[in-house]
Amino acid sequence: MEHGLLWLPLLVMFFWLAWQGSKEYQKVEAYRAWAEQFERAKYDIYAVLGQKGNNITWGKPTPKGPIKLETFSLFEVQKINLLVDDGLVELSEAPEKGRKIELQFIFPESANSVRVPFTEIPLAVEWGKYLQEALKNVHSKSHDS
Repeated sequence: MEHGLLWLPLLVMFFWLAWQGSKEYQKVEAYRAWAEQFERAKYDIYAVLGQKGNNITWGKPTPKGPIKLETFSLFEVQKINLLVDDGLVELSEAPEKGRKIELQFIFPESANSVRVPFTEIPLAVEWGKYLQEALKNVHSKSHDS
């Protein structure tokens, strides 16, 4: 009986880990279906992000699919910043570590900005560089018109 009591916590932990893994798998599968509509997309535990043309859509991943989805156009964005631990960081000089990593989209017409969280700095830098280049193209096209 004593041996059974020793194994019980391990058995409970095993089932809890299996349940957590199942939930995460459901999130990834729901993301995969959602991401098919985009040209470029990212998933991590904090946020999903998708780009289609000049539109950016982001939200929170759940096992049933992304929720709290917001969409905005790069035409509305004035600037894109990388924030690490709430401090502004140049994409070319990003630190290796940080606790809070976000891409910030600043809009000229309002005091609000959109902050999309990331789990890894290299991924945020890659997206930041890509979207800054897309933003330059959008602004150059709008000035040419």
